[in-house]
Amino acid sequence: MQRNLNHLIGWNLAATDGEIGTVEDFYFDDETWTVRYLIVKTGSWLSGRKVLISPAVLLEHSWEPGLFPVRLTKDQVRNSPDIDTDKPVSRQQEAELAKYYPWTDYWGTGFSPGAVWGVIPGTPVIHPGTIRETDRIKISHEDVHLMSSQRVKGYHIHASDGDIGRVADFILEDQTWQISYVLVDTHHWIGKKEMMVEVRHIREVEWETSKVVVDITVDAIENSTAFEMEA
Repeated sequence: MQRNLNHLIGWNLAATDGEIGTVEDFYFDDETWTVRYLIVKTGSWLSGRKVLISPAVLLEHSWEPGLFPVRLTKDQVRNSPDIDTDKPVSRQQEAELAKYYPWTDYWGTGFSPGAVWGVIPGTPVIHPGTIRETDRIKISHEDVHLMSSQRVKGYHIHASDGDIGRVADFILEDQTWQISYVLVDTHHWIGKKEMMVEVRHIREVEWETSKVVVDITVDAIENSTAFEMEA
């Protein structure tokens, strides 16, 4: 089933022995457009600390409105590696999480949430013997492909023949956590509703200029499917 990320913000995460906190944001990678982590703000029991939780530990097929049950205990979350979610996440920090929690890394083993619920094509696999030196530097520091969904909201959409709107939201498949569409707010350009553009049309995300470049025309976006909010 398709769901929009904005409506998942504020959902509660429930461990096997109590509530962990609420979803505040998501990290996705801009190569496979797959959500890798939920950013969860814990409650007073952990002084509001923010933690990263992989979709891999969410209970399969459990989509009760407003609640994400997870296969974790509160003590597991309490003793997890402390990561500053306000700064870029390094691959080393991700490796520490994968070593601590009952999930495997997605970059070295091909893991993604789809590895549990269905294989996602195109997930990058890094083999130690083939890593270039520039990649080693990149891996040892921040993961440049791991981005905040809330940060990208508001980015300009640049079609092949001009600007057409801003990023309003993302649509994902709830069994694979792969983003399939970006919602484009075109109100100030063509006066229409939010239009759905497949992520396969995204050629580049220019983080420095806050722009998403797509390979289709303004007319193609104008004539694409309008997003209708479910009642």
